[in-house]
Amino acid sequence: MMLNASLKDLSDMLAARKVSSVELTQTFLKRIDELNPSLNAFITVDTEKSLAQARAADERIAAGKAEQLTGIPFAQKDIFCARDWLSTCGSKMLANFSAPYDAHVIEQFNRAGAVNLGKTNMDEFAMGSSNETSFFGKVKNPWDVSRVPGGSSGGSAAAVAARLCPAATGTDTGGSIRQPAALVGITGLKPTYGTVSRYGMIAFASSLDQAGPMARSAEDCALMLNVMAGFDSRDSTSLEREKEDYTRDLNQPLKGLKIGLPREYFAEGLSADVARAVEAALAEYRKLGAETVEISLPNTRLSIPVYYVLAPAEASSNLARYDGVRYGYRAPEYGDLTDMYQKSRAQGFGAEVKRRIMIGTYVLSAGYYDAYYIQAQKLRRLIAQDFEAAFRQCDVIMGPTSPSTAFRLGEKSDDPVSMYLSDIYTIAVNLAGLPGMSVPCGLGDNGLPVGLQIVGNYFAEARMLNVAHQYQLATDWHTRMPEGI
Repeated sequence: MMLNASLKDLSDMLAARKVSSVELTQTFLKRIDELNPSLNAFITVDTEKSLAQARAADERIAAGKAEQLTGIPFAQKDIFCARDWLSTCGSKMLANFSAPYDAHVIEQFNRAGAVNLGKTNMDEFAMGSSNETSFFGKVKNPWDVSRVPGGSSGGSAAAVAARLCPAATGTDTGGSIRQPAALVGITGLKPTYGTVSRYGMIAFASSLDQAGPMARSAEDCALMLNVMAGFDSRDSTSLEREKEDYTRDLNQPLKGLKIGLPREYFAEGLSADVARAVEAALAEYRKLGAETVEISLPNTRLSIPVYYVLAPAEASSNLARYDGVRYGYRAPEYGDLTDMYQKSRAQGFGAEVKRRIMIGTYVLSAGYYDAYYIQAQKLRRLIAQDFEAAFRQCDVIMGPTSPSTAFRLGEKSDDPVSMYLSDIYTIAVNLAGLPGMSVPCGLGDNGLPVGLQIVGNYFAEARMLNVAHQYQLATDWHTRMPEGI
């Protein structure tokens, strides 16, 4: 019963003393112990630390000082620094790095009295769409362990889908919350850029990275976002706004909602079974009182090339700090300082990270900066303007999250372009800084989950969560579990 309980149900059970935080935490730790060897969703689990937090939460509940998420265990993507926890970012470069401080997101969960169950596996430095680039091994999709769970937040996605935790955090640079959420049949939300502080979140592409919740339902995501969002002066891109209650509109009816359907999202490249599931979801929305209008996002096709100029450029700068001097991996043998730099980086980074650093360094180099980087920034503005025009015609935009259901492990490993195209529907949202989410909306021909993407205007998270919640009240796709789990 506890494994399928919502965050609200768990909170009520803890408040009524039907279960203690220690018992709840032990239940999930036992499940991790049983299932993680086959799924590889977690990199680090520290039973002692988790149970110490659970005991503190029980004391807080007994003293009547509990908040909504006090005592509930969460998994944290291993991109967030957590004091005295290994914080590896899925890389050999940081395999032995124990963080000396907490990321803002971790602080927020600690302040709420939540329990950290452990750090989840991820593509190295969040670079990947399949969770196959982690130094700690591939994560498996709980629906079919021969398939990928998506990336880069694949460990968090697999952990939630397999009920190894009630919910988890993720980060999204080009779809890394939404795409894995779609491939494992859970709900994931990328907020408006700047809504959640990036302080202590190991950087990949600073103008694109954004943290968000991954849970089974929109209601759970709303409760998590209430904790995660908020201004943080330590992050220069954090937005100073009034604190919101993201649950406030969950029960509003959808009558009159205008849903924009981009013709570019329903064109060549979309699997027939994914298209059918998305169409069925749209039919359900029409039953709930919404109307659909066709719109166009003409620069969608440019989002992949633009992203793969800008994101590697920022990664090249951000990853320059890993030089074997101050922290992180250092080559055991080297001649001089330059040799140490070269060998430490050559041995510490995986193939995909090296590929992106080289691309990024190239597009930022003299002679190519104007031809590539500046042009990509201009096109990024055009992509954002497409969305501005679209939101004059509709309230939210919908379409598939991913062009297909989960592909097989190794299927796209030798074809980076094919791998990059799995984010074709998600990347533009990051380039524009908009909020986007994925909700389960059916199963494909192979019995694997399909995700419906919902994109809102800036700061429309509460409205999007309402749109998703009403759909989830009318359907049961978000309650489906992988067989045998």
